[in-house]
Amino acid sequence: MLSRVAPWLASHKEGTATSGISVRVLGGADTKALTELAHQDPVTNVFILAHLEATGSAAVTSAGAGVFGIFDNATLIAACWCGANLVPVQLPPELTGMVAGAIHASGRRYASAFGPADTVLALYGHLERLGHQAHEVREDQPLMTISGPPLIEANALLATGRMADFNQILPACVAMFEEEVGYSPYLGGREFYNRRVEGLIREGHSLAYVTEAGDVIFKAELGAVTQCVTQVQGVWMNPEHRGLGLSAGYMAGVVRHAQAFAPITSLYVNSYNTRAKASYERVGFTTVNTFATVLF
Repeated sequence: MLSRVAPWLASHKEGTATSGISVRVLGGADTKALTELAHQDPVTNVFILAHLEATGSAAVTSAGAGVFGIFDNATLIAACWCGANLVPVQLPPELTGMVAGAIHASGRRYASAFGPADTVLALYGHLERLGHQAHEVREDQPLMTISGPPLIEANALLATGRMADFNQILPACVAMFEEEVGYSPYLGGREFYNRRVEGLIREGHSLAYVTEAGDVIFKAELGAVTQCVTQVQGVWMNPEHRGLGLSAGYMAGVVRHAQAFAPITSLYVNSYNTRAKASYERVGFTTVNTFATVLF
C-alpha cells in the first residue's frame, strides 16, 4: 500500500487523504476479484471478461501483458489491462492518474487505449503530461447493443469464414485495418496479425461473404466473446458495393451468428461515421454508452 499520497494523484494536489489506496500488478490469486469487478458491466468490460474466460487467470501473460489493479486497502476497486492496448475496467476518471503513473513506470509500449470516454480521455490526459503522445484521439464513439432478434432480414449469403478462404479474407482484414487505423497491421511484422486472423476463422468468429470468384463483399469478426456478450469488430464492406444499402442485411446476419454465442451483441462506432451508425440502428442496435479510442 502507499504510505503517502502518490504524486501523480489528483488528491496529492488537492490535499485530500487517500490512505489505503494502492496500485499493483494482478496475479492469479486476483482472478475472482477481477472477474467480479468486470461483471459489474459485462458489456463495457467484454474485452477483459473474454480474456479471463479464455485463460482463466488475471496473471501476467507469457507475452508480458498484465492488469494493474487499484485497491482500497485489500479490496479491488478498479483495474486497467496493459498489453498491446490499454483497457480500463470500472476505472473512475479520478483514479486514472495513479494508473498512468504505473503504466509510465512500467515502460511498456502500447498501440491504443479504448473504453468509456470519460475514463480514456482522463487517462490520456495524464499520459500526455508524462510524454506519451497520440497521433489520433477519437473521443465520441457510441457503444451500441442489441439483445433481441434483428429488425430486418439477415442476408443469407453471409457465412462463417473458412480456412479455405483465408487468402481472400486476410487482404480484406488488412484493408479494413488500414482504412480504420491509418497504417498497416504489418507494421510490426506479418506473423502476429496473420495468426490473429487465422485464429478468428478457426474459432468460428470470422464472418464473410466470399463469392465463387473469390471476392470478399462483406466481412466482420467477433473480436471478443463471452457467455454474456459478444463484441463485433472489423466490419468492412467492399468499396465497390458501398452505398447500395447492403450492409444492414449483412449486419443482421452477424447478429444472428453472434447470438449463438451470447444473448447480447455489442459494437462501437465513430460518431462521424453516420452511415454505419444508421445501418446499425436499422438492424436494431441502440446506444448504451460512449467510448473513446486513443491511437498512439
